[in-house]
Amino acid sequence: MRKGRGARVLRVLGRVLAVLLALFLVPGAEFLISARSFASYRYAPPAADSVPAVAPPEHVPGRPTVAVVVGNAGANVADALVPYDVLASTGRFNVYTVAPERRPLPLLGGLDLVPDLDFAQLSRRLGGRAPDVTVVPEMPSDEESDRRVIEWLRGTASRGLVLSVCTGARLVADAGLLDGREATTHWYRLSGLEEAHPAVRWRRGVRYLDAGNVISTGGLLSSVDGSLRVIERLVGTGAAAAAARSAGWSHYSPGAPARMPESRLSPSDALVHVLNLGYRSRTTKVGVVLTDGVGELELASVFSPYAEVKAVRTVAIASADTVRSRHGLTFLPRERLAGAGDGIDRLMVPGGAAAAERDPGIAAAARRAGVPLEYPHRRPGFAFDPVLDSMARTLDRPTAGWTRKILEYPAAEPGPSGPSWPWRPTLRLSLLALAGVAALVLVRLTARLITTGSLRPGTGGRRTPGSPGGGRGSLDGDEEKP
Repeated sequence: MRKGRGARVLRVLGRVLAVLLALFLVPGAEFLISARSFASYRYAPPAADSVPAVAPPEHVPGRPTVAVVVGNAGANVADALVPYDVLASTGRFNVYTVAPERRPLPLLGGLDLVPDLDFAQLSRRLGGRAPDVTVVPEMPSDEESDRRVIEWLRGTASRGLVLSVCTGARLVADAGLLDGREATTHWYRLSGLEEAHPAVRWRRGVRYLDAGNVISTGGLLSSVDGSLRVIERLVGTGAAAAAARSAGWSHYSPGAPARMPESRLSPSDALVHVLNLGYRSRTTKVGVVLTDGVGELELASVFSPYAEVKAVRTVAIASADTVRSRHGLTFLPRERLAGAGDGIDRLMVPGGAAAAERDPGIAAAARRAGVPLEYPHRRPGFAFDPVLDSMARTLDRPTAGWTRKILEYPAAEPGPSGPSWPWRPTLRLSLLALAGVAALVLVRLTARLITTGSLRPGTGGRRTPGSPGGGRGSLDGDEEKP
């Protein structure tokens, strides 16, 4: 009796484990595939490797020089372009993007940049002097690129003011420039940097920290505040206030960093992240149409939010081989407007000027592709606002809220417009789980039919003598029990 009861318990446990395995196996495999695919997409190598014949911006003697560093493996699109735009819009700085090598480099989210200068060209332009300000954005970990950037930070940039943006603090700390200082970084990565660099006095809950010749910012849009602090120090508070107004940034705190809540990853944040990365990111793609004169902050506002929360893939599209931004940066599209439509769910055209012009060629491309066309910057204001509202409306409100948290954007949460939950990826996850259970049921049914002889060749579906469950012809004369 005990043996029979134990065998039944084991059979029940085996069936429960089989169902659980079936529930998680297919969704788990899909999640891993999507996660690996998105990781390779984030900083995918540029489609082109040749440098177009474009001149860097003019150098105006007497102005402070700002170098925004991009590694040979790329840089975060918001960390690089937001400070660039805020500083360049003052008209009081020479602002350049620089890299170890001058060749097309990826910015997060499918936007390729041609840096203005390489390190050697910048040195010649400045007569061997260090730039007055060096902006260090987040860069993807790459041993060779990291080595060259760290050496340059330690040997050159350290002689001027360094603005460490978001997890660009990793490289600034690796160069030894934060040892013994107070510093901050993105809340999501701060614990790891605390372990890797115990000599740094890391702080949470501040948008930036001014530690003399190094200013460090929190995540992503905290770079606006750090950039305004640079303007305060090198030009003046009036110029910083004007730059904040120009950017549409209503959170400027003159002379001191604004405090902000200490963010933590909540269970709902984690669930929304898993749903987007695993069950939406491979199936949703937004084409971003580049036009001459687009603002750098406007560009960042469209590429950064989707890529940061790994919800949607974005890709740069244009009708020309190169596009020049408002302050003279050179970008290369990955796809041509004439062929837009393959896998594209929506076209977005950043820039207030593009919204005013409404190029009929772009509208025609959207009609050919059969996809919606959106101009997010139709009205003045901070460029990220309409994009986050669009995320809430076209994806869902929790995803837009998670994006604001990742961006460290202090604005209010999105309004009631948009789904209340990521229902589409949730449905996809559920269907994948059901598919796994259905596969298990099919396998068990097939196995039982084979065992009973119903699927043996030549039986015509009849039980054969000597097979289990074969009545008088069976070996033991007992019917099989489930």
